[in-house]
Amino acid sequence: MKYRWVTATPQPVLAEFLAKELNISQLLAQCLLNRGLSEPDPIRRFLDPKLKSLADPFLIPNLGAATQRLLLARERSESVVIFGDYDVDGVTSTTLMHAILAQLGWTVHCYLPHRLDEGYGLTQTGVENCLNRFAASLILAVDCGSTAVESIRWLKSRGVDVIVLDHHQVSQPPPEAVALVNPQVATAPPFFRELCSVGLAFKLAHGLLKHARQLGLPGAEDIDLKASLDLVALGTIADLVPLTGENRILVSAGLDRLNHTQRPGILALKKVAQIEGKIQGYEVGFQLAPRLNAAGRLENASEALELLLAKDEDSAMPLAQSLDACNRERQNIERAIVEEVMGGVRAKFNPDQDWVIVEGELTWHIGVVGIVASKVCQEFYRPTIIMGGDGHEWRGSGRSIEGFDLAAALRECGDLLARHGGHSMAAGLSLAPTKVSEFRRRLNEIAKRTLTPEQLQPRLRIDAEVQAEQISLERIGELQRLQQTGMGNPAVQFCARGLRHSRPPQRIGTDRRHAKLWVSQARSHPLEAIWWGAGEAPLPVGSFDLAFVPKVNDYHGQSTVQLNVLDWRPAS
Repeated sequence: MKYRWVTATPQPVLAEFLAKELNISQLLAQCLLNRGLSEPDPIRRFLDPKLKSLADPFLIPNLGAATQRLLLARERSESVVIFGDYDVDGVTSTTLMHAILAQLGWTVHCYLPHRLDEGYGLTQTGVENCLNRFAASLILAVDCGSTAVESIRWLKSRGVDVIVLDHHQVSQPPPEAVALVNPQVATAPPFFRELCSVGLAFKLAHGLLKHARQLGLPGAEDIDLKASLDLVALGTIADLVPLTGENRILVSAGLDRLNHTQRPGILALKKVAQIEGKIQGYEVGFQLAPRLNAAGRLENASEALELLLAKDEDSAMPLAQSLDACNRERQNIERAIVEEVMGGVRAKFNPDQDWVIVEGELTWHIGVVGIVASKVCQEFYRPTIIMGGDGHEWRGSGRSIEGFDLAAALRECGDLLARHGGHSMAAGLSLAPTKVSEFRRRLNEIAKRTLTPEQLQPRLRIDAEVQAEQISLERIGELQRLQQTGMGNPAVQFCARGLRHSRPPQRIGTDRRHAKLWVSQARSHPLEAIWWGAGEAPLPVGSFDLAFVPKVNDYHGQSTVQLNVLDWRPAS
């Protein structure tokens, strides 16, 4: 599968102006322009994110109402239950809110639904089990609840108020919560729109702390809200929300806090994950988050919550070890399903007809179908829904491609579905097995109506065409000012034309799945390039163009330039 190379339009005049104004290179200036930043002051804030730049939390619609209802609960000595979700965003949100409320004197309990028995969010079964366990007149739903119209109406009829603190798309009509704190509502300022639930929890905690200090509540002056930023970084990076605006500020400060955290649960998790160096986005996304997610994917996320709430390492370490073992089990289950799905799809895939992939089996574990969907989507570059059996219903998870709003497509198929919700790029659903064929047909119709054939070929975004001699350690160091990269702020990607091998390439690794190249351009010094996961793909020959991510390779105390290969093509 070849990429479509799409190089950003050069803006040399504006790049030169910004370079002089900000004392940066024109290459960095062009990269900033590619990310929608064209004014000096916003760029300064982007390159130097500060907590003092965060907006007033009470600008978020209904956050004031949520704060007042929680303060009333404290005044009345009401018991508050935090009803969370089982992913990292949900667990970190629940942990953060529990810590703040408990420190400020609330009677507070936590409830996380069982993925297999209760499903996602405020399901009828989930809220009934919650109230059977905790007698409460106020539920704070975090990372869920924005579409729970029936369940919240049922709770209201029984005298239970619900505050929804969530970032998923809101149903129409919205649920009758006493406060719907969701940046997706129409009146929310755009700079809040990309916050995930743990970011919203930080905002709500900030608002509560402001009022608590004004009211002189005991302990309010002693609370350092910055101590919770390690949780905010974990949840925000793991939830794959855009790392721009307020998220960029929270993650920047949160990673710093994460690297100095004294939270016993995170310290134990770092040990079992064998993280010894600095924690950045990779360590969160591929080492910490999967372990926190593991228990919730297979059954119940209570161990992850207990870990983050642990008071000392003696109680935290067994929980971290259990999550580590659970993650290995999850990997084995996932690997088996991926092999089965990939084999089945390859055998029948028709790229001209199959614009959406929908697959399901009764035996597939519903806790890992989302990860499987991601891998199938990456392999075939089609919106993908993978479902597992759950009694009389199939429950699934979907991942999408650029240009196809999956949540909107599910709304169009709402008459076929028992439940659905999510984002444009990821969503969940439930439906009867008898409706799968019609669902697949309907989704394909929607995709053919909204996508073009060109959009079914993955796009390789190129920031700029560069000369090999421009890629120096100094230049890469400057480009690192764009960190933390991720959704909404992608890693820098360049291309260089007319390269040749300065020595024969090598297949490397125990299974020879990777390749190492030494490339040069005209009279430039050779640069080392690594093509991770090259597999059996043909290596460049003759004169070729190379798309890559520039990296610094630190080996035995020596730093050298390394190009991480994305794709190649014969020189144009």
